[in-house]
Amino acid sequence: MNVVVVGGGLAAANAVAELRSQGHTGDIVVAAEEPHAPYERPPLSKGILLGSAEPDAAFVHPRDWYDEQQVDLRIGTVATGIDLDRRRVRLGAEELAYDRLLLATGATPRRLPMADASGAPVRYLRTLDDALVLRDGLTEGARVAIIGAGWIGLEVASAARQRGAEVTVLEAAPLPLRRVLGDELATVFADLHREHGVDLRLGVRVAGVEHDHGKAVVHVEDGRPVVADLLLVAVGVTPADALAAQSGLAVDNGILVDARLRTPDPHVFAAGDVAHHDHPALGTRVRVEHWDTAIHQGRHAARVMLGADEPYTRLPYFFTDQYDLGMEYVGHVDAAAGYDALVVRGDLAARHASVLWLRGDRVIAGMHLNDWDAIDPLRAVVGGPATDAVRDPSVPLADLA
Repeated sequence: MNVVVVGGGLAAANAVAELRSQGHTGDIVVAAEEPHAPYERPPLSKGILLGSAEPDAAFVHPRDWYDEQQVDLRIGTVATGIDLDRRRVRLGAEELAYDRLLLATGATPRRLPMADASGAPVRYLRTLDDALVLRDGLTEGARVAIIGAGWIGLEVASAARQRGAEVTVLEAAPLPLRRVLGDELATVFADLHREHGVDLRLGVRVAGVEHDHGKAVVHVEDGRPVVADLLLVAVGVTPADALAAQSGLAVDNGILVDARLRTPDPHVFAAGDVAHHDHPALGTRVRVEHWDTAIHQGRHAARVMLGADEPYTRLPYFFTDQYDLGMEYVGHVDAAAGYDALVVRGDLAARHASVLWLRGDRVIAGMHLNDWDAIDPLRAVVGGPATDAVRDPSVPLADLA
């Protein structure tokens, strides 16, 4: 059986490693669009921007690992078509046959056309090369503007402030991360950034971007313009599912896959940021853009390609580090369905707490702030029943596991 993997990120790297560790001896080809071997993305907005981590530390495997494992890694290679009937994938002028095809094409940043067309110093953060360019602009006294107060925007704001830059963050919502965390937890992050000197402007809409003598001038409706040496646009990502759609695979906010990460074509699978997964434990489709999911979905897809039949049930997990705040989150709060109750153990104002989100009679998500013993009990509780003990904040989290 020969396997072709389209995509050169974390899901791809873990899939091929799992194939080899499970004893697969057939051919493996990885088509990586970027001019780099697969690497992890969390360091891009954390250690690399801060200067505390070197780019080489982000790579999943040493470059010679692929040769040692007889994995044909083709960097700078774009897949341009898939013939599902003939089981062929087109890489440039070449067609490759496959017995199993894994689509791990990831996601691309949402663009802001008004910024792109302005000629101003506009940046996005998705790739290693993006991070290195951005890092060079985060200098003492530099004026940095960020459109978007999601995870990437806030992590870059944290890195920029720690490197001495002046930072303004513009966000259309009334609170950062409100859609993910709800008002109470979103307020914690708003206060955190303001305490560290970020000019956080909420409930504002960008009306235009201009280029003025090497600066970006961001015009805001009903507000004063922001002049910056560097403008980061961080308004989310879009799943890179065009290749799948062109081939006739079903897509809807990503490539639609079943509980086992299979597309309707039995020879084609998807994993990572691009996979819109029918999650059996959550009872809904989710597409997760985080490090942990890319790792474990890549490994799971590899096992299913080799004949395993277990569904992928691991709960979504992510983490962030901003200033002196470390956070880990497990589970999923559907933006449309929301949640019914929030149970807080500890002190949110002191930023040392654990939090549970409840909907109906279930615990749907959990998070801790600077409570590093909490993640295992959170994993044990999330997905389970919202008992009286769970709802009682005086009952220690460890007693619930």
